[in-house]
Amino acid sequence: MDMTVGFVMLAHASLDRAGQVARHLSESGAPVVVHIDRRVSDADFRRFKSKMQDYPDARFSERVTCEWGTWSIVEATQKAAQLLLDEFEHVDRVFLISGTCLPLRSIAELQAYLEAHPGTDFIESVTADEVDWPLGGLHYERFTLRFPFSWRKSRKLFDRYVQFQRRFGVQRTLPKNISPHLGSQWWCLTRETLTAIFNAQDREDIDRFFRRVWIPDESYFQTLVRQHATRIESRSLTQSKFDIQGKPHVFYDDHLALLEDSQCFFARKIWPRAEKLYRRFLDPAKSAVSTAEPNPLDIERLFSRSTERSMRGRAGLHMQSRFPPYGWSNGATAAPYMVLQGFSHLFEDFENWLDGATDLRAHGRLFASDRAHFAGGEKTFSGCLSDDSRLRDYNHQAFLTNLIWNTKGLSQCFQFDPADNQNISWFLAADQNAHIGIISGAWAIPLFRSDVPFPEMRKQAAHLQRTEDNFLRLLSDGSYTKARVKVWSLAEFIEDPNTNIEAMFADHLIQTEHLKLPEMADLIGFGSFLQKLRNEGMSPHVMGDFRVADGEVIVAVPPKKSGS
Repeated sequence: MDMTVGFVMLAHASLDRAGQVARHLSESGAPVVVHIDRRVSDADFRRFKSKMQDYPDARFSERVTCEWGTWSIVEATQKAAQLLLDEFEHVDRVFLISGTCLPLRSIAELQAYLEAHPGTDFIESVTADEVDWPLGGLHYERFTLRFPFSWRKSRKLFDRYVQFQRRFGVQRTLPKNISPHLGSQWWCLTRETLTAIFNAQDREDIDRFFRRVWIPDESYFQTLVRQHATRIESRSLTQSKFDIQGKPHVFYDDHLALLEDSQCFFARKIWPRAEKLYRRFLDPAKSAVSTAEPNPLDIERLFSRSTERSMRGRAGLHMQSRFPPYGWSNGATAAPYMVLQGFSHLFEDFENWLDGATDLRAHGRLFASDRAHFAGGEKTFSGCLSDDSRLRDYNHQAFLTNLIWNTKGLSQCFQFDPADNQNISWFLAADQNAHIGIISGAWAIPLFRSDVPFPEMRKQAAHLQRTEDNFLRLLSDGSYTKARVKVWSLAEFIEDPNTNIEAMFADHLIQTEHLKLPEMADLIGFGSFLQKLRNEGMSPHVMGDFRVADGEVIVAVPPKKSGS
């Protein structure tokens, strides 16, 4: 008689789909033993069972209440597998699946493949010390610690008891000749191997030990096959992938072509409403028989990228449901942008000129104290960003991040000033998408042209210089700053403004020939203004060296009276 494969199905939800698959397997000539979780209502169980009554090779094993991570899942598997071996003596291979598994190839193909690999057990089985997929740091400790508390229902007790055992060196002794291995729960074993596991003389001791192992369904059979199997292929014939949180990836209708190309025999976990998948893969008209090797590489690559995306996210996109801790985001912003300091003080009507001469969307001072000065004087900007300074300053980083994300494909540029909210300065310095250009000391030009009383002017100038000094020191910190930075003192910049402008906007200028700059502020008398500041006790230095021109008169500032 030809080799026959039988199936053990563990089901607890989506029973209509599980029954559909069980009937398909039975119609294909494969015996099936179904275990229905004891938590499923009796009415649902009877309904499921009634739909299988016309299938003579279908059986139902004794029901066990299954809880994730506990011995109960192994116990349910043992009962169902033993029943399969007892009831169907012609079954040579036992294939374990779940109620959410779906056969991707015909049972005839599976049997032909297994016949081409006689005496081979297909089960992922990796030494516990060498695996890298378990979460929570529990590799070998799964076997040496005790886990009396449910990880899902009593997480705090679970964690505290693990910490207690680690602290006081509490450990269990492994049974003799046991070398712990881990692997996927879904396997295909020979009758000989399963029988040897079930009939082992020390089975009672082995089972007692594994009752207190964490997630034993990933280690019980994976460990024991190393004692009893003659030939092991350490891989599963069922395609199943897990995300970074240890939850199974779900396959949907749009994965149809990917699953077909994989040549895997089963896939888990299938979305219950994936009509196309169930209709396509349970089609009895599929008759081609192939012994092609499963090739899940495309699925592996797809879900590896998915895992990386879930861990790193998209640059500049921070989901409200999982806002990343500091330093975990995949790039602070979504696209390059420019930050200019001092340009709008030196040049008249600079934003309008910039908007016409470059491909940049030129904003004013987005972080000004009164409001966010959007381009064109708009009150709201892309993504319904408000110009209200209170909303902006509630989370200034999110404000800028949203601005850049909402305008991807358009280059943004905004003015920044020492008088603005400086909380954003650290974010700007650390963002590799920021291109920062500074004409240091240009903030003094509006003061120079104002009619503010000089004592008050000196205080403002001292404050603005300290603020700009702090920003410049931050930008010069190579261990922190990732932004591209260009800094000119005001004196340096006005020596050759055309060249400096072209250097700053080289990648954005629409026309570089005969570049016409906007009108510069009149700086006649600026040197004497700086000298007045010095005479008043301040040391203006960030704007560079401006000398007092011949003929300029410096009006003396009366000295302060003592006690005033």
